[in-house]
Amino acid sequence: MGQIYGYVRVSSRDQNEARQMAAMREAGVSDADIYLDKRSGADFERQGYRRLLRKIRAGDTLVVKSIDRLGRNYDEILKQWRFITREKCASILVLDMPLLDTRQSRDLTGTLIADIVLQLLSYVAQTERDFIRQRQAEGIAAAKARGVHFGRQAMPVPEKFPEIFMEWSRKELSSRTAGKKLGVSQTTFLKWVKLWGQTNGIETICCETPDEKVQENCK
Repeated sequence: MGQIYGYVRVSSRDQNEARQMAAMREAGVSDADIYLDKRSGADFERQGYRRLLRKIRAGDTLVVKSIDRLGRNYDEILKQWRFITREKCASILVLDMPLLDTRQSRDLTGTLIADIVLQLLSYVAQTERDFIRQRQAEGIAAAKARGVHFGRQAMPVPEKFPEIFMEWSRKELSSRTAGKKLGVSQTTFLKWVKLWGQTNGIETICCETPDEKVQENCK
């Protein structure tokens, strides 16, 4: 009888893998034989999964809680499934779907049933992911149509900016020093300079690029 391995995946470091770990233990997988990844299943460049593939041998069994733990891309799930069962000659047990248990499907009929169920579930997982992305895109578009703005809110120009701006335009201050006086970076100060010129209809103003000491006229 071969070795039993478990594979656990959560999509980010903030998610808790406790339920999957508990399911592995209930299935008879020891903690030392459970491989864990905390990242998206959109691709298979995962350290835990790659170590598992190097470890697993013919006759071994891989246990996962659900088919989407292998990943949520339809084509890639099928590719990995076939690689493990056909090239590695190992079995796969999906705890949430008893039909996907290749330990019991060595005959032609069992293998055919498992393949059909696998393709169906992989397709559903991919479709659900695409649907979520579509809903997110539609939600963002609807919010923008209502005037909702996304991203970090722009920092308001402080009241003392005109005074500092005039000192800077007279070359009494560098843009770096002007920014420090206003409590912002040199880059932010120069953005305010550009905005100030556009708002007040100033066609030609003195400006600097970050880290430059020499001022030039910009049109």
